[in-house]
Amino acid sequence: MLNLHLAQQGPIEAPAIDFAAIMPLVIVLGAACIGVLLEAFLPRHQRWTAQVTLSLLTVVAAGVSLALYIPDAPEHGTTTLSDTLAIDAPALFLWGTLLALSVAALLLIADRTVERGGAFVAEAGISPGTFQDKEQAATKTMQTEVFPLTLFALGGMMAFTAANDLLTMFVALEVLSLPLYLMCGLARRRRLLSQEAAVKYFLLGAFASAFFLYGLALLYGYAGSVRLSDISLAAAGTDRSDTLLFAGLGLLMVGLLFKASVGPFHAWTPDVYQGAPTPITAFMAACTKVAAFGGMLRVLTVGFESTHWEWRGVLWAVAIVSMAIGAVLGLTQTDVKRMIAYSSIAHAGFLLIGAMALTDDGLSGTLFYLLTYGFTTLAAFGVISLVRDGSGEATHLSAWAGLAKRSPVLAAVFTFLLFALAGIPLTSGFVGKFVVFSAALSDGMAPLVVIGLVFSAVAAFFYLRVVVLMYFSKPADDGPTVSVPGTFTTAAITLGVVVTLLLGLAPTFALDWAGAGGFSIMS
Repeated sequence: MLNLHLAQQGPIEAPAIDFAAIMPLVIVLGAACIGVLLEAFLPRHQRWTAQVTLSLLTVVAAGVSLALYIPDAPEHGTTTLSDTLAIDAPALFLWGTLLALSVAALLLIADRTVERGGAFVAEAGISPGTFQDKEQAATKTMQTEVFPLTLFALGGMMAFTAANDLLTMFVALEVLSLPLYLMCGLARRRRLLSQEAAVKYFLLGAFASAFFLYGLALLYGYAGSVRLSDISLAAAGTDRSDTLLFAGLGLLMVGLLFKASVGPFHAWTPDVYQGAPTPITAFMAACTKVAAFGGMLRVLTVGFESTHWEWRGVLWAVAIVSMAIGAVLGLTQTDVKRMIAYSSIAHAGFLLIGAMALTDDGLSGTLFYLLTYGFTTLAAFGVISLVRDGSGEATHLSAWAGLAKRSPVLAAVFTFLLFALAGIPLTSGFVGKFVVFSAALSDGMAPLVVIGLVFSAVAAFFYLRVVVLMYFSKPADDGPTVSVPGTFTTAAITLGVVVTLLLGLAPTFALDWAGAGGFSIMS
């Protein structure tokens, strides 16, 4: 019967694929598969060189293919792979942002100078605290599987931001998340803390994915489709009950807000940021936030713009809670990595203000903010990795007392990055907040902007506290040392600082690119 039915339907045609449009994604995922093969067949002493070379060449090649495609890209975007991916102006900007940020992240991951052998464990299967664990901490080898895992996560992020339907978005969410769960537990030092971070991230991440999937099922029941444009059409003109629509949207947003570390869905963020290897923390803080908000912008704009009066009030409350949690609890932190974690929660609230605007200015402002925040955060974690004591990184704030006397250059760089996170003028952080708040004002969200400014001022206090500590406190005699950064870490920090400065002084190019067009809403 099945064969008869297929014969009546005629020959099955393969879906049309626009390879030029998806070539950056194909390159990244293809290279990730090659990286797995290198791990299987290369001798251990050759893997690091091969994986670093492959990873950096992959990102460069993907960036070149993206640059070649952009001039010929259709004005209103295109869909491909049976309309599962939408390659439009925001997707191209997000892909460029992710590829640029991944260069700095890969440089931090590849460095083996700051920490002897690198930040990653030599053998992941060794139990923490054993003799073998102490022995591996002194070796020069590292778990080079992190490189293909990073490429898989990057590919998942790129697919996530371009997903044209919720099922593709869910698959991409898992592809980007699973490698991160693994990499969080691979720290060379403080292994128990690292493994605890990985378990917390995995359990809470699986819980959030279940919310996302349940919301997807409810929306399919409402619209009869998982495609965002079909959901939008059903929401705009149907006599069905809205219960499934808004219950599905609520559950879907829980999964997205969790991945973006928006309060009150932030419980994983401080512990995971603190316990994960610092290069992975930097990668998560920058790239995962870009992917999460990129996906959130697409869902809200393409799928639910017609119902924004119903859900905007809830997101107002979420944004206020996120800013409050990030700013207030950030004041109480005594660990630098946890402080940056709460900073990211506050920034997620600021980003959510732009995401709610649903205007061209709101879209371009949010995309620009993601770019600026990513580079500043990557450079900040690169600096954090350089302050060390006998047990590894010295992340307690007391260790940073008098840092300017030990290393004035490092203190100056970190001060500049903290000013950027606080939104001080002449930094990219100021421009990012300005464009997001301006878009929100134009869209009638003046009270929310005022609240955002208040919490920006509160958050600025814990940034300035670190600056005062570095410049006006006496260093301890037996305090930590400042490691001389290797070539890779130096390049990553320099890239972050230069971009933060340039986007603060001359942001026009990035703002124009971010505002080049809206989402493709082709069905």
